[in-house]
Amino acid sequence: MNRKALSLSLIALMALLALFPLGIAQADEDCEFADYTITLGGLAPMSAPGAVAGGVAMDWAFAQAAADINAACGVEIDGAHYQLEVITGDSEGSPERGQAVAERLILEDEVDGMVGVYHSAVGLATMGVMEENGIPTIFSEPWNDNVSANGIREFDGAAPRFDDGIDHIFRISPTSSMVGSVVTDWLIALGVQDVILIVENTDYGQPAAADEQARLEAAGVTVSQIDIELGTEDFVPILSRIQARAMPPDAIRIVVTGETSFNLTQQMAELGIAPTPETICVTNQIAFQHVQYWATVPDGNYCAFNRVGIIPSLFNELAVELNTGYEEAFGDIVPSFGMASYDAVWMMKDAMERAGSYSDAAAIVAAIEASDITLTQGRYYFDYGAHNPDLPEGTPAYMWHQWPDPIVTVMQYFEQGQSSLEAAVVYPEVYQTHGSAYIAPGTSP
Repeated sequence: MNRKALSLSLIALMALLALFPLGIAQADEDCEFADYTITLGGLAPMSAPGAVAGGVAMDWAFAQAAADINAACGVEIDGAHYQLEVITGDSEGSPERGQAVAERLILEDEVDGMVGVYHSAVGLATMGVMEENGIPTIFSEPWNDNVSANGIREFDGAAPRFDDGIDHIFRISPTSSMVGSVVTDWLIALGVQDVILIVENTDYGQPAAADEQARLEAAGVTVSQIDIELGTEDFVPILSRIQARAMPPDAIRIVVTGETSFNLTQQMAELGIAPTPETICVTNQIAFQHVQYWATVPDGNYCAFNRVGIIPSLFNELAVELNTGYEEAFGDIVPSFGMASYDAVWMMKDAMERAGSYSDAAAIVAAIEASDITLTQGRYYFDYGAHNPDLPEGTPAYMWHQWPDPIVTVMQYFEQGQSSLEAAVVYPEVYQTHGSAYIAPGTSP
C-alpha cells in the first residue's frame, strides 16, 4: 500500500526531523504485530498561508500518539495487535487544498479514519469528502458552529445527518459560540462600551465575529468591525484608521488566527494603539505559545487572549507527560490543539477496539458516540448523536457529535517575556489565578 507522506514546508520539515526523536516511546519488544497497519489521515496546516506553528504542533501530537499506542502493542482487535500510523497531509489552511489532500489520503493512502484539521474553512470543505467515503472523523480544532450543526448542508449541499446513512464527523474542539461567549462575557463584566473587532475574512472569522458582535450589542456595547485577509503583513493602513478616531476604543478584539495574528498584534502595540491604559488588547489563543509570541510580539505585554483547553494547573498525569515531551521538543507549553490532536488519535484507537474493527465505519461511529474516556484534556463523551438523536428545545444544533466540556478561559500576560504557565487567568472567576479580572498596563496583580 502506498504510504507516501504529503509535502511539508522546509521550515516545518527541518524542525520535525530535529525534534521528533525526543520523548517518543519505543515499541514493546514483546509485541507481535499483524501484517496490516491501521492508518489515520491527519490534516494540519504545515505551510503558509496556514498557521504553520499550529500545524507543526498537531503533526507532532499525531506522531507522539501513534508512538505511545504502538509502544503499548498498538490497536488490539479480536486478539490481534495492529500498528497504528498517522499520515499528515498539509492543508496549507486552504479549503481547496484541504479537500484535495483529504481525497488523496482517502483514495490513495486508503486511511481508515481521519483526525485533526485546524482551520474551520478546511473542516467545512472536507466534511463532505469524509461522509461520501464513509471515513470516521474526529476534528480537533475547527471552531465554526456549522461543523457539528449543519455544515455539510450549508456548504456542500447535503445534510450531515442522513436518514438512511451515518454522520461520520465528530468534534472535540469548542465551537465559536462557546469561545465567543466567554470572551464577550468578560468584556461585558469589565464594563466596556466601545469595541473594535479585527476579523479574518474566513469561515472561522466572519461567523465568530458575528456571534461576538451580537452578544456585545445585546449588552449595549457599540461594536465596529474591520476585515482583513490571512497572510497580510502590513497593517499600518488599517491601524491608522483606528488612530484617527476622536476617542480610542475600550477594547480591540482580534479574531484572526496563526502568524497573521502575531503580525497584527505587534504592529498594533508598536503604534501605541493597544494595549494601553485606555484600550484593552484581546488577541488569539495562539498567544499561549509564549516562545513564538514573545519572539514575534515583543511589545505585546498586557495583551489578553482566549485560551482553549485545560489550564496547566489542572493538568492530569497524562497531560503532564505529554507537555513534558512537547517542552523537550519545542521549549514551549503544549497548546490545546496539540493536546486535542493527541487525544483524537487515542479516541479513534479506543473506538476501533470497542467496535472490534478498523474498517466497519458504522461500528466505529457507534463506538465513538459511546465514548467515555479520560485523556489529556479531560473526560470525552458525546451527549447527542444517533444514540440520542433528540436535542431538547433550546439546545444548540452544534451539540450533535460535539464534546460538551471544553474549557475556555481568558488569560493575560503582565510581565515581558513571561511564560504562559505564569500568565494570569482572569476569567471566568472560578479559574482566576491572580485574583484579578483584568491587569491594567503598568501594574501587577
